Amino acid sequence: MRKCLALVILSYLVTALIDNQYPFFAGFAILQLMVMALAWNILGGYGGYVNFGSAAFFGLGAYAAIVSYQLFAAPLIFQILVGGFFCALLGLATGYLTLRLRGVYFAIATLALLVVSETLIHNWDYVGGAAGAYILPSRTLSFLGVLIVGKDGGLFSNNKEFLFFLQCILVLVTIIICRTIENSKYGRGLAALRDNEEAAESMGVPTLQLKLIATTISAAIMGITGSFFPYYMTFLEPTSAFSLDISVNALAMALIGGTATWLGPVLGAVILGTLQQVATVTISSEINLLIVGLFLVGFVIFAPDGFLGLIKKLGKRGD
Repeated sequence: MRKCLALVILSYLVTALIDNQYPFFAGFAILQLMVMALAWNILGGYGGYVNFGSAAFFGLGAYAAIVSYQLFAAPLIFQILVGGFFCALLGLATGYLTLRLRGVYFAIATLALLVVSETLIHNWDYVGGAAGAYILPSRTLSFLGVLIVGKDGGLFSNNKEFLFFLQCILVLVTIIICRTIENSKYGRGLAALRDNEEAAESMGVPTLQLKLIATTISAAIMGITGSFFPYYMTFLEPTSAFSLDISVNALAMALIGGTATWLGPVLGAVILGTLQQVATVTISSEINLLIVGLFLVGFVIFAPDGFLGLIKKLGKRGD
């Protein structure tokens, strides 16, 4: 707990001491990739269910935040909670309908969820439809009488710093959730499910219940990080919110880092996220997916257990 508190304080000090806005912009993107990879890993890594629908929950979390703002002029914190709660309910419902499927059939069903979600938003004029919508965050933000964002006396001088700090908090919370799952009976049950679902069922493991819990938690986390997206980009449209790149990045970073523990997705996101940011600045953002693809193919062939598995293997050879 002390380490988490120290990291929170450090995150705030970073926003207070650095004036250049690019580190917050790039840092937010990398932290968001961490959250997405960790969220995907709860079901895809611990449970062994490959999921291509992560982008659906990400996009729906973003649009749930927009709807709550347009309907109630809800503050950002409330929008984040709405995005997470809505996606948790949707994840539970989706899990109940699809988790009886296995293997490639489950993967196709989650991909269909992504396509259906994007199509619905494309045709919903209230949230901008295919043209999208601009989001102009207020330059000041108060919560419970405390000035959170504001150049004069605010805890953060602008929204980019505040979003960076919130994303740091979300990363820490997600890591705590993943570590708790790993060390609990749910984590052991998901591991049994991943290794052999039929054998786990015959031993009395409540496989459907475990999958529903994993899907709900994963969807909620994706929805929360998605709810930040409109304020980060200041513009939201279906093609970017429901991009298949989001699902591919979440899957690839978990697999490249290693799916056995929470550390794998974090490492994968740091490595690939940093490379993508460097490529965006020096070459073009168009090659980001190429970088992910090359790394993914290389690790699947030469290090199927990911970066952490490769380190363990090299360590054993050294002994």
